[in-house]
Amino acid sequence: MIEIPSDLHKDLVPLAFLLGNWAGAGVHDFPGSEKCNFGQEVSFSHDGRDFLEYHSRTWVLDNDGNKVRPLESESGFWRIDADRKVEVTMTRDDGVIEIWYGEMAAKKPQIDLVTDAVARTAAAQPYSGGKRLYGYVKSDLMWVGEKQTPDVELRPYMSAHLKKVVTPEDVERWAKALPDDMPDDGIAFFK
Repeated sequence: MIEIPSDLHKDLVPLAFLLGNWAGAGVHDFPGSEKCNFGQEVSFSHDGRDFLEYHSRTWVLDNDGNKVRPLESESGFWRIDADRKVEVTMTRDDGVIEIWYGEMAAKKPQIDLVTDAVARTAAAQPYSGGKRLYGYVKSDLMWVGEKQTPDVELRPYMSAHLKKVVTPEDVERWAKALPDDMPDDGIAFFK
């Protein structure tokens, strides 16, 4: 279920499907780095202004699904304009800062992004750009990332399937929103 908070900036309504905390797992595979399964936690939040705040943490998982060590962390800000053009500023823990541009698909919650600018610190690994695709599919958030370096052509390197994290506050809010005349047995509700 996509909820649109009453204090969400009106320009951000098309991005409301991203709001909340997400968790799940995915696959990381890029030449020169370890191929692994990873866990991920993502948060999209807002404070009433015209952007979403974004945070992501990933970690390597062992064969039993246990956390082994951190993989990547990134944070940034997402905006969308009236023409459904999306811009993202992102900072990653590996010393890379990116500006992404893209657009939201017509009539579906899907966003395609491409890097427009990349800045790297002296400690950062070689990196020259990327693409990302985010989609809201059957109440889940899925994404795939592609990247390129001066030595490796653009290719997929990470993808994940994330589920919405439900908090006790969510349950309380939903319970308060239930109608007063809910049937006791629950069966009549479906008739």
